[in-house]
Amino acid sequence: MDSDVRLASIVESIVEKVGPQHRHDAERGVRQVASRWCKADGDHEAMGSLCRTYFVADAAARSRLLDRLEAAMESISGHLYEIRRDLRWWTDVQVEPFPGVDDLLAKFDPAPDLSDQMYRQQLAFVALLNFPRSNLSHMLKEGGQWTIDHWAQARLAQAFGPRIPADLSDLSRRISHEANVFVANFHIPVEAVVDSTGKRFMPTGRKLLAHWLVREEIKANYGTSEGLTRQRALMWVMARHMDGTIPASVMEARNTKDWNPQTNQLGGGDPGTLHGPQRYQHWLQQRNLAFKFDPLYPEAPTAMARKFDLAREIPESDVERLLIDLLEHPVRTTLAQWMAKRLGRPLEPHDIYFEEVAEVTPAAELNAAVKRLFPDEATFQKKLPDILQGLGFAKADAEFLGSRITVEIARGSGHAMRPGLPEYGAWLRTSRLDHELGWDGFDTAMHELGHNLEQLCSTHFAPRPLLRNVPNTACTEAFAFLYQSMGRRVLGLETPEQAAKAFHLDSIATMLAACQIAGPSLLELQTWRWIYANPNSTAEQLRTEVLAIADRLWARFYQPYFGNDPYRILAAYQHMIAHPLYLADYTIGHVMSHQIRSHLVGKNLAAETRRITSLGRVTPDHWLRQAVGGPLTIDSLARDCQTALGVLP
Repeated sequence: MDSDVRLASIVESIVEKVGPQHRHDAERGVRQVASRWCKADGDHEAMGSLCRTYFVADAAARSRLLDRLEAAMESISGHLYEIRRDLRWWTDVQVEPFPGVDDLLAKFDPAPDLSDQMYRQQLAFVALLNFPRSNLSHMLKEGGQWTIDHWAQARLAQAFGPRIPADLSDLSRRISHEANVFVANFHIPVEAVVDSTGKRFMPTGRKLLAHWLVREEIKANYGTSEGLTRQRALMWVMARHMDGTIPASVMEARNTKDWNPQTNQLGGGDPGTLHGPQRYQHWLQQRNLAFKFDPLYPEAPTAMARKFDLAREIPESDVERLLIDLLEHPVRTTLAQWMAKRLGRPLEPHDIYFEEVAEVTPAAELNAAVKRLFPDEATFQKKLPDILQGLGFAKADAEFLGSRITVEIARGSGHAMRPGLPEYGAWLRTSRLDHELGWDGFDTAMHELGHNLEQLCSTHFAPRPLLRNVPNTACTEAFAFLYQSMGRRVLGLETPEQAAKAFHLDSIATMLAACQIAGPSLLELQTWRWIYANPNSTAEQLRTEVLAIADRLWARFYQPYFGNDPYRILAAYQHMIAHPLYLADYTIGHVMSHQIRSHLVGKNLAAETRRITSLGRVTPDHWLRQAVGGPLTIDSLARDCQTALGVLP
């Protein structure tokens, strides 16, 4: 008897029990169970017995089953998330390290074979038997008409994916952790760096985390008398990080000679042993891991398909089109002319990081403004309710949300972590200067605060537990960028009367930021396509291709505005190593953020933040249509940027 006949016999036995009006649901449920059934679960009779026992025909009983499984999944996933979050604490924040032990704790998983156990103990089969598992195409086509309960059913069924073997879970956790540690610890000693005049300009002992703090230091040198030569030198530091040619003695903090990163000479001579392509070896580890997951996802058999269709829930072609539309928009010509006039010189590659569209404020002045209100991270945390009230939140909401955020200093880059359950709080991690929070730490903290507000609202105010969170990471990035843009207002550097001008400035700044990250987003996508076309490539070959893609994308989308790029700046982002295929979420986040901010003109920021972040985890398209009344598009950003360029000097 072939498998189709066997499945039909199970369906018939269910229909005989509950009636022919339930045939469609029975066929769908049995098919979904069969797709995950394996030999260890039992024979055909065992599967038939399970289906007949647990199939729920009555609508009221099925609704009660949804509630019951929702509560169970909330407890299981929520508590495990909190355990894992706690175990990462020592590697995530700046505390005295315990070498080796901290890594063991961060990699420890109390339930490494959870996905398989869900099937072995039949919980997953009960869910798949009774609730439809929808794909992205179906959700995009039909989801706009679904009720909250229908969305909850879809999310419940989707919670039970492939059966991931414990050893693969262990491997995934180890590779992810090692990549994160590599990125978090990649601090480049720069005290010996000299500019083109042969002059050192960095403090003794200074280290810059690649790529983030190198970029921030480049941005901090706008408006200073020696800024341009220093920016060029720092760009060469960035370039050496990307191609692996930093002298090993520099990375190991053994070098005492002047380091000219442009010529890559130490004391005018040979640099010695180079750091090498370690960055790309970690990338290949991510590749090898992705290949092991491919067979487990027949409906999404590549890393790209899983990221776009399952995680992001925006088709790959739509995201690529959005990136290209952004980079090809005619407003970029006017924008580049405006930037050159602003800077008083032709644009250079590092100017893709230029974001001070308001009057350039020296870093010392920004640091002083932060120090007056928030001398350290503890003060920032204490004043969070006041900050939120100042941004329009009612006192009760400001206290409720602000008191549920813990602020800490990250070992690596800033990040935010949501609570796994309502009874827990959110974590906000940022950076700081040695003796104060500083502008960079505050600016990052405001970005992470946007994440935290989304995380808390979408946890506490979502329509039901299965719909907690926002559709994807781009949606949370939208709020992170939105609140980051409020930083000057919080410091008292922007009065309410300047709000209209601030919107124009933000339109330009968001366009600059979106275009800056769109290129790296395309580079990452094209690199992963190349990886699948060249599955046996070496780290050296991957490095060569990444840099070649950077050259091609620069020539097509950036060279007309910023000139030739000897640094391959589009390959700089370290997210590509630790968080594969994440970068496009930043670009989408910028576009979404502006759509939301444009929608908020004349509306209450706090009320709309709560409303939008509480819509629930539907598809991004459906979420955005409910949030602002239209689909994801660059139109409002490009339009508002063009208007701003015509208004501002």
